[in-house]
Amino acid sequence: MTQKEKIEKDYIVAFKAKDTVAKNLLSVIKGEIQSAEKAPGFQGTMSDEDVNKILYKTIKNLKETIDQSGDDESKSQLLIVESYLPKQMSKEEVVKKVTELVSSGITNIGGIMKEFATLPADKKMVSEAIKEVVK
Repeated sequence: MTQKEKIEKDYIVAFKAKDTVAKNLLSVIKGEIQSAEKAPGFQGTMSDEDVNKILYKTIKNLKETIDQSGDDESKSQLLIVESYLPKQMSKEEVVKKVTELVSSGITNIGGIMKEFATLPADKKMVSEAIKEVVK
């Protein structure tokens, strides 16, 4: 089952269960997916990687909302969105990977970030790890 299918299925479950928090959140995510699919130049259906980009963007927005207001509903929405994504790399795993990349000859920040593009790691943490290792 693709990410998109899972989100659509869970939306229906939340709708039937009258879980307004999950229903509203999944509705917004479904809308983002549909908008991206209708964008000029996009053909076919969304891949899991494309859906994950939308989910990461949603997480970033929710974290900003939580930082500004401490909203409990946003915290529960954050948990829901995170459940769709692969487990994030720990700081130790990120530092280890950055160290390996630097020792293999990749020393510019852009090159290292490119290696992390497909890995489940917080990009801010990767940036901090690069600054720490490359000093």
